[in-house]
Amino acid sequence: MTKQSAVSSLKDVHADPTQSCKAVLFDLDGTLIDHFRVIFRCYEYALEKLSLKPVTYEQVRAAVGGSIVITFGKLIPEEHVEEAVDYFREEFDRIWHEDIEILPGTRWLLESLHERGLKLAVFTNKEGDRARRILKYIGLDSRLDGIFGTLDTPWRKPQPEFTMHVLEELGADPLHACMIGDSPYDVDAAAVAQMPCYTVATGSHTVAQLKQETDSAGVFKNLFELGESVFGLPPANQSS
Repeated sequence: MTKQSAVSSLKDVHADPTQSCKAVLFDLDGTLIDHFRVIFRCYEYALEKLSLKPVTYEQVRAAVGGSIVITFGKLIPEEHVEEAVDYFREEFDRIWHEDIEILPGTRWLLESLHERGLKLAVFTNKEGDRARRILKYIGLDSRLDGIFGTLDTPWRKPQPEFTMHVLEELGADPLHACMIGDSPYDVDAAAVAQMPCYTVATGSHTVAQLKQETDSAGVFKNLFELGESVFGLPPANQSS
């Protein structure tokens, strides 16, 4: 079954997310938060320590999403990746708490869906311990039933084992779950479990790119627009 047909086969089941979706998996970077200034500084630091050619902000932003290892693999020769990852982590652990922007609609959507009794989890290719540290620091962890990242398991998005592990840990049925993200990695991670993925253009991809490059169940400018359209939430004060 192709990725497209996998999603289409459940079209009727997921036709009304306000009724069918009992669990929501959220990507982190580019979906709930913007932490990219810190992320870019860590890539800069690693390349400087290795005396490698610097990369631009735009190059890194276009490459991220699949984990540190995969991103470095797109930017530098393979023989330097392992050491570069170590330098990245060194710098990240020094500056992780800086420049964390909670994206528009994040608190509102998490609070609204929590009040409805939905199971909510973060499902990210950021390393799990670092994701949990950040979410606790900015006070978003209290509305989440789980926070799952790389190094928590041997897998990363969009490997099907990772998606199924998260659903099993939540006790969630993929027929009654959905994903919210900002990249093709998120759409693909949902498709392997035959879940719909709704995307927002607050990360590395524009609305046009998400429509052209993914089988997203719906593409939105931000979480406010998504929450109103997908979950039928009343219009929010967009300062939240």
